[in-house]
Amino acid sequence: MSASTGATGPDITAGPEITTDSGITTDSVRELLSDRKVFPGLPDDLGEDAELVLDSLGLVWLLHVVEERYGLVVEPTDEDIGGLTSLRRLTGYLRTAQTEEGRTG
Repeated sequence: MSASTGATGPDITAGPEITTDSGITTDSVRELLSDRKVFPGLPDDLGEDAELVLDSLGLVWLLHVVEERYGLVVEPTDEDIGGLTSLRRLTGYLRTAQTEEGRTG
C-alpha cells in the first residue's frame, strides 16, 4: 500500500501536543476513533478487522488530529482512502506514512 504523505515535518511552534517520537499504534488510532460526536456509529470495542467506513468529514477530522498529535501530514489518494476499510488497515497506512516521513524528514 502506498502512502502519499506530503510530509512537511513537525511544526515546533505548534505546542506540546505534537509527539513525533511516538509511534502510531492500533490502540492510539482506536482512541482517535472513539469520539462519538465525529464517529457515532463505531463501537467502543472496535475490532482490528471489523469493517470500517469513514465518511469524508470523519476522515478529514481524523487526519487533522493525526497532524496535531503526531506532526504527521497525510494526504491520501482516492486509492489509499478506498483501502482504509478496517482499524488494522488504517493503522498500517498511518504507520507507513509515519515511517516514510521519518526517512525523508
